[in-house]
Amino acid sequence: MFEALVGPVPGLAVAAWDGSHGGDPQGRVLHLDSRRALEHLVTSPSSELGLARAYLSGDLRIEGMVEGDPYPEMVLLRDLVTTKRRSPAELPHLASALAQLRPRPPALPPEETPTRVRRLADGLRHGRRRDAAAIAHHYDVSNRFYELVLGPSMTYTCAAYPQDDATLEEAQAHKHDLVCRKLGLEPGMRLLDVGCGWGQMVRHAVEHYGVTALGVTLSRQQASWGQQMLERQGLADRAEIRYGDYRDVTERGFDAVSSIGLTEHIGVRRYPAYFAFLRDRLRDEGRLLNHCITWADNQRAPMAKQAFVERYVFPDGELAGSGTIVSRIEDAGLEVRHHENLREHYARTCGAWCANLTEHWEECVAEAGLGRARVWGLYLAGSRMNFERRGMELHQVLAVRTDAGGRSGMGLRRVQV
Repeated sequence: MFEALVGPVPGLAVAAWDGSHGGDPQGRVLHLDSRRALEHLVTSPSSELGLARAYLSGDLRIEGMVEGDPYPEMVLLRDLVTTKRRSPAELPHLASALAQLRPRPPALPPEETPTRVRRLADGLRHGRRRDAAAIAHHYDVSNRFYELVLGPSMTYTCAAYPQDDATLEEAQAHKHDLVCRKLGLEPGMRLLDVGCGWGQMVRHAVEHYGVTALGVTLSRQQASWGQQMLERQGLADRAEIRYGDYRDVTERGFDAVSSIGLTEHIGVRRYPAYFAFLRDRLRDEGRLLNHCITWADNQRAPMAKQAFVERYVFPDGELAGSGTIVSRIEDAGLEVRHHENLREHYARTCGAWCANLTEHWEECVAEAGLGRARVWGLYLAGSRMNFERRGMELHQVLAVRTDAGGRSGMGLRRVQV
């Protein structure tokens, strides 16, 4: 069955539960440990989902794979396994094999979210209730789990490595400092950080740039952790981590707004309203820094319905090309002043998170469960590969709200990065 669907794959051997073998005898061995593994591969809407479901169900494994970082295996499958073009003469043989197998769709791994249609019970996509449910699915796993994976920086967005030998923590601090410098933060300014996560951007800006700051997150666990950290560090009189929807922020007149890793959750159709809302939170000559994952072009659909990330990681998540982001920011009346791609930095960041997951594998499994830990290994390793190969990019776009006379407050100097 496997050879009929895929064909011979140099470097990959296959061993099935019934004792049959195939593929390259010298290659790494892909084990199909039960009939259910093949049923997942045959009945899933995409090969990506089929492989993921079989692995998460414990029915598929590749010999020598390190739990927490399946990056080498994903590269192997991406580079070597391609869907074989079958000639008409082969179709009867394949049909006969399917008839003997009589595959039935097996139960899905419990970590898979319902389809988009079934999620309508939580409301329309990117409505407030459904957004809250999607955020909780991903971020309210366990603060301890995120501490183990993200490391001491507790920052779940692309780092910016100042030099090749920088640590993850140094790179995350450098990223926050890069954002602060692009925003031109100075003592006494007011910062709004939407989608603030556990509050590291807020803390960095308050501690190192002397601003007052409001961070907002839809994750209750993030807000609790972040506010406690502010109090522990003696910053609570100058900063707040608020649990709630960014659309409920009524304060205005901010000198700067940072949006780091939130745009992916907004929905492409809602970009105009989103950037208009952020514009309205700024004073004249105030700056916006938008930092988000993008596609490598502006033609792709926001997210494939059968994608692993949509089903297991970011339900209702959507991406667009950087050109779409820039256009929507400009259409909202803001002036774009600087645009930077940190793609290679995100590949390295994902690799560092995978290393943390592997190092703390047993504790991560105890904290979040084997299935959830495996989801994260697949997700981070796959993301690393996609950033390396330009399947995805990471763009920072700096914009300013000019006053009625067109003044930006930025003068003639170029953005300091």
